[in-house]
Amino acid sequence: MNARAEHAAVLAASASRVQQKEFTWDQIAATAPGMAVTMARYLDQLSVSARPGTVAAYELALRFLAGHLTSIDPRCVSVARIERRHIEEHKRWLAARPGRKTTRFSPTSMRMRLGMLRTFFERVIEWGYDDAPTRVPIFHGDLPEPDEALPKFLDDPTAAKFMAALAADPNQRRRLMIELLARTGMRSGELASLDADAMVCLGDTHWLRIPIGKLHNDRYVPLLPLLVELIDDWNATRPRSRSGRLVERNDGQPFDRRTIARYVDAVAKRAGVGHVHPHQLRHTLATQAINRGMSLEAIAALLGHRSMRMTLTYARISDRTVADEYFRVTEAVEAAYKDPVPAEVEGPNMRRLAADHRRLLGNGHCARPVALDCNFESICERCGFYETGPQFVTILTGQRAHAADNNQPDRAQIFTGLLDSIDDSP
Repeated sequence: MNARAEHAAVLAASASRVQQKEFTWDQIAATAPGMAVTMARYLDQLSVSARPGTVAAYELALRFLAGHLTSIDPRCVSVARIERRHIEEHKRWLAARPGRKTTRFSPTSMRMRLGMLRTFFERVIEWGYDDAPTRVPIFHGDLPEPDEALPKFLDDPTAAKFMAALAADPNQRRRLMIELLARTGMRSGELASLDADAMVCLGDTHWLRIPIGKLHNDRYVPLLPLLVELIDDWNATRPRSRSGRLVERNDGQPFDRRTIARYVDAVAKRAGVGHVHPHQLRHTLATQAINRGMSLEAIAALLGHRSMRMTLTYARISDRTVADEYFRVTEAVEAAYKDPVPAEVEGPNMRRLAADHRRLLGNGHCARPVALDCNFESICERCGFYETGPQFVTILTGQRAHAADNNQPDRAQIFTGLLDSIDDSP
């Protein structure tokens, strides 16, 4: 058995013995100190430019990769020794792991995890680390194709029930928080990060300054008079802020996303509309805006999108916009399915218009409605609007003979079919 075959046997034999559990860096460093040092160096560099949440996600991905590989292959003690077969085994292991809410790792989680690992390999190679593989062992095809599901939003009747229940919420702080989410489209993290003086008046309009967040940009969004009133009432009665935030927990700490999600879901339950997530309020506002004619550029600015591609997602669910365009375009098409001369209004003038409408061809008539343009030049006999009759038999017979004389069997067959239909007609 050669070395490669032996190595493959080790992976296959040991994979079933690996416990799907959390790994620690101490365990990894004891088995593969070189790998632990390289990954720690990378995370240290990443922390200089990335957000803490991003660093934490990479730390988890690298820790699981290192822990898994060192468990199934004791000889894999450095990043440079990670090969394609290791990645293939790690993919299978990840796919079998339970997710947060599912029995198996979701394709989205798999894509994110493998994407981070692929970026890690690309960077350590690009940065010239001594402990780097000769090539990136994760290929683009390893990443599952992302599902492009439509954003979940509340339709107008459901949204109306939700907002009615929110208006009756006795908790002043909770109502303010959810009204801001629903009427500005901000994210939960942006709500939790609002400064106490986030509301400003520029000219005759009140604006809310939303701080730098997920996409590394800040923005101003206009405030409805209702929101201005709620913020003023809150500032007049609230305890002194200990964190400098507009809203904070009773202990002075910023709100976390889970608490905000519970607040939103509690209102939804009182409204009797089932489970609602804070981000659905953002999707709902965007959908309502585009359905009522707000431009994509304005929606992008309101939501803080970096590219129009993100905003175009809502164009896919703008049911009213799509419906208006559909009905406008198909109006002329629908006319083709109707009698151009209704019986109840038929008279001398209408009969004349009908005769004018049936345009005379060399071997028949074109019954295409005037409202329906024809973009074709030489396929009349194949068109569904083509009509012919006994008066054109001589012409059609001559055309069939001409086609046969010029070795055009397909064209001759068309005229044969037309002549047969005339012979069979009552």
